[in-house]
Order: sequence, then C-alpha cells, then structure tokens
Amino acid sequence: MEERLDTFPRLMLHHARVRPNDPATREKDLGIWQTWTWSQVAGEVRALACGLAAQGFRRGMHLAIIGDNRPRLYWAMIAADALGGIPVPMYQDAPAAEFVYVLNDAAIVYAIAEDQEQVDKLLEAKPQVPTLAHIYYDDPRGLRNYDTVTSYETLAKIGREFDAAHPGFFDEEVAKGRPDDVSIMLYTSGTTGKPKGVCQTHAAFIAAAKGGCEFDHLTADDSILSYLPMAWVGDHLFSYAQWLYAGFTINCPESGDTVMTDLREIGPTYYFAPPRIFENLLTQVMIRMEDASVIKRWLFRYFTDVARRCGADILDGKTVALADRLQYWLGNLLVYGPLRNVLGMSRIRIAYTAGAAIGPDLFRFYRSIGVNLKQLYGSTETCAYVCLQPNGDVKFDTVGVPAPGAEVKIAKNGEVLVRGPMLLKEYYKRPDATAESIDAEGYFHTGDAGIFDAAGHLKIIDRAKDVGKLGTGAIFAPNYIENKLKFFPHIKEAVVFGDQRDKVCAFINIDMGSSGNWAERRGLPYSGYTDLAAKPDIYALIRECVEKVNAELATESGLADSQIHRFLILHKELDPDDDELTRTRKVRRGFVAEKYRVLIDALYGGKTVEHIETLVRFEDGRSGMVAADLQIADAKTFPAHAKQAA
Repeated sequence: MEERLDTFPRLMLHHARVRPNDPATREKDLGIWQTWTWSQVAGEVRALACGLAAQGFRRGMHLAIIGDNRPRLYWAMIAADALGGIPVPMYQDAPAAEFVYVLNDAAIVYAIAEDQEQVDKLLEAKPQVPTLAHIYYDDPRGLRNYDTVTSYETLAKIGREFDAAHPGFFDEEVAKGRPDDVSIMLYTSGTTGKPKGVCQTHAAFIAAAKGGCEFDHLTADDSILSYLPMAWVGDHLFSYAQWLYAGFTINCPESGDTVMTDLREIGPTYYFAPPRIFENLLTQVMIRMEDASVIKRWLFRYFTDVARRCGADILDGKTVALADRLQYWLGNLLVYGPLRNVLGMSRIRIAYTAGAAIGPDLFRFYRSIGVNLKQLYGSTETCAYVCLQPNGDVKFDTVGVPAPGAEVKIAKNGEVLVRGPMLLKEYYKRPDATAESIDAEGYFHTGDAGIFDAAGHLKIIDRAKDVGKLGTGAIFAPNYIENKLKFFPHIKEAVVFGDQRDKVCAFINIDMGSSGNWAERRGLPYSGYTDLAAKPDIYALIRECVEKVNAELATESGLADSQIHRFLILHKELDPDDDELTRTRKVRRGFVAEKYRVLIDALYGGKTVEHIETLVRFEDGRSGMVAADLQIADAKTFPAHAKQAA
C-alpha cells in the first residue's frame, strides 16, 4: 500500500524511516552546534505528544508556542499536529498585553514558552486569560522557583511513561489525521484592526511546500538558517512545511545577536531574509571597506564595477564576452568569493526576499556577486505562496510568475486575486471575514493592487485600500513612494500623505546604524536618535534622498504629481510597542496619521517648526515622554518628463 504523506506528522515519520541518521535539526548552544537526526526528532516528538496527551491535550485544542527559533518549539508544533491539535505561534517580542488578545481569541489552555522572559509574560497575562491552565518551558534558567509551570524535560518524561503504558497511542493519533485538518493558526499583522487567526490545513501548506521545493529543486541535501519569527508565515513555510516535505536541515542560531556569525558558520544553501537584512549586511560591508587599505578599496571598486556590468548575466547563464568573463573570474577569486563568505552566503543556491520592496541597486548588487537572490509574493492567507521568480528570468521590479498550482488574475479594479490549494480554510471564528475575502469563484482577494507585464510577471503597486487620489485627480500610491524612499540606506521607515490633498508630504525615520555611521565619519557628535534626527546635516542628507525620489517620480507616467513637497524627520523610531507598526513591521497608517495629526497639520499649514511630546512604551513595561521641536523642510520638485530610453 502506498505510504500516505499528506500530514506533517506522517512526513516526519517518513523521514525517520528513510533517512534516520541524517541531520534534521541543529541548534547552537554555548558556542557548540548540537545535532538531532530524523530518528531522534521522531522520538522527541513522540515523547512530547504523549506528554501533552497525558496532561489532557485533545484533538481540536490550541497550543500556544512562544519564543525564538528553538528545535523543541518546532517539535512542539509537530506534536500538536500529531494529536490533531492546532499550534498557534505568537510573536516573541510582543508584550504581555498583546498576548492577552490572541490567548483569549484562541481559547488557549496549553502554552509552551522558550524561557523565563516568555513565561513571565504568560504569567502576567494569565489573570486576564481564564482558559490558560498549563505552561511549559524549554530553557530552565531562572525558573527553579516557579511552582506553577512545568519544564519540557518533565513533560517529555511524562510522555515516555505514557507511551510505554499506551504503546499504540501515538501512531493511532497520527493515523487519524486528515489532509483537510487545520495544521496551524497564524495571526495576521492587524494593520487596520484586531489580528485575525488564519486557519491553514496540512493540505494547503504541503501544496505550497511541494510547489516551492519542486520549483527550486530543494532536496534533503539542503539546509536553512531558521531565525525569523515563528509566528510569521514565511518561517512556517521555509522552516516547517518545506523542511518536513523535503527533509533538509534547519539550523537554529544561538540568539538574535549571533545570527550573522551563525550564518557564516553554517553556510546554508537556502536562505530567506526581508530587504532590511540584506541592506544591513551590505552596509556593514561598506563600513568595513571604508576602513580597508587603499589597495583593497581599489580592488573592491574595480571588481564591483565588473560585477555590475556582467555578474547578473553570468548568474543567469546568458552569453557574456570572454574578456568580461575572465575579469569576473578574477573578481570572484579576489573579491566576490571572500565577500560571499563574509556574508555567510558562500554556499547559497537559492535566496529569497519578500515582505517589502527591495531597492533595485541592492537587488542587482547581490545578484552581481553571484548570490541567486529572488523575490516572491504571498501572504498568511496563501501560505506565502502566490508568485516566484524563476531562475534565469529574474526582474528587480516584479515578484515573479504565478507559482505552480496558483491561479492569479487582476480584477477590474486592479486588485490581485488568487485561487489554488494553498488558500486558507477560514478565519478563526470570523465567517464574515472569510466570506468577504473569498468570492463565489473561490478567488482570495489579496487587497493588493497589481499588474502583469508583457512577460507574465506580476508587479505589485500598492495596497488597494491605500491607493487614493491627489487633489489634482492624479493617482496616489503611498506605499510605492515609501518604498522608493526606503531604498536609501539612511532611511529606515517613511509614511507619506497626500490623499485628497494638493501635494504630498512625508514623515521620515532615519536608520540609526547607517546614519549614525555617516555622522561619526564626519565628526558629527550626537547623544541618541532624537538628537541625531534633528541635526541640520542629517536633514540635508535626507533632503538629497527625497529629491532623488522626486526626480524619479517626475519621469514616471501619472506619478509626477506625487513628488514630495515637504518632509520632517520624526523624533522617535516608529515602534510596534507604541502600536505604530505591526509585529511584522508594517506601518499602521491610520493610527500614525491620528497620533501625529499635529505634525500633518504643520506640514500642510506651512510651518517650519512644530513642538511635540510623545508617550513611548518600553519592552519591560515602563513608559516615558519624548519631546522635540521638529524642523519641517521643503524639497525640490521637478517638471514631469518622459524617461529617456536606454
């Protein structure tokens, strides 16, 4: 009889049978990489599942999972799936107050936390969550005297005893699983309201994993660094669904602070990062090059010019002149190879970025030095699987072609519609939202505005709800403009305004690392973010960036009216703890507009300075006030003109 590989626990048991001694999971602990084989992982999951069952966990119940990427937390998700339960990963950087909503909405009874920090937040939330009864933890440090919580080791011990007493229980529970059972509940970012629980089935994520693995030829020989939030759909696709489908190795870093070191040590073949990570890596390289010797700086400049000229074509297998190919070979020996090694990308076959637009220069740079960086498009409701960029057919301004099994079309109003096996089953306890999002033909309404180019590649313009009109009647796409601003390394975040107004204005957050380094190299002293953001030299730097964006917009059809006339640099960084960003770092546009109404009025009222005091919240629960007199600057705009053909 053919083996059924239609649920994640069955996939795990399959790998334990066919490759029992292959590495499944690694974790760096106290500077040493620990490895678990597929056979060992299966044993751990069996013990954990039986332990949960002995404690009363039953089919259909939810298991909250909170913490950084840890092997035992991934195993806990398989254990919950094996029992017919539903794992609910939560953002580890959220304060206790934010836990309360999800814990109550999902009626959480059982929770597994990484360490003392997460346990403390659960205990703080517990009085407001009447269902929460069982809390388990992985890392025991600091928890010796916590009487109301249970260690992972104790739970696993209970499980082994239960398994010995009920030897057929685990396999029987796995056998009960069906492809259309919900395998995970991931909460949306909640940019416009309360987060919604997205219920995804085994079949949906396995379809996405299968399509992605076949598209990029991922096998059991690949490996990935698992470091992005477990509550984010991208991590669940790459580090859980594709891991269990293909049988490759996931590697968990020691901590968030050691990710780059661990990346270099592991040298994964498969990698995902949002654009900001790729930008930060390049910024670090540029800083190091400024401190390098004259010869090294010359070699870097010379060979990056060579790479810019022909590197991407060589990567894509296109015809390149022999002289250029020889120069690139030498550059790979002297510059590109060592640079990829420093970046931890020496073994990467496939690298993806998504979640925000990536700057074309940044994108081209990585591809030019031999990193096969591509873009994808998806959402929580589509298992992060809608469009992928094929090898050899990569464009910086699109998100690729429809992925295998995905049907994509553009509605009359310009909205991107998606249909396929990877769609959500439902929003948890929200039949109204489910019916609103999926139409009678089975298409999911993404909320994104997009177009297909002549080659069939999808180009995302903006969130459909955010696209408005200027007072002149011209289209206003704020996200498109904001992304252009964020392509500059000195700008971390931007929020632009202009809907139903005669001109566009902007809030800017500077990037503390990049702008701080720029200031230090010019002998410009500063005491912190607020002080640095107010410096005239920083304003001049940001004005230059804004005016470059304006010059680009002036050449784009229908967007010349969207040039930024005035801007200010905010006195604080937009922060999820202050409800200005979601946990996935998306701007809560309406909230920001209301909170900083006085600044918007100043921008449009012709003021040159505006005083503001803002309440800020810190991760430890403390709060304080940040006050500043914000300068408001004008930016040069340009007459509309068509871009010259290359």
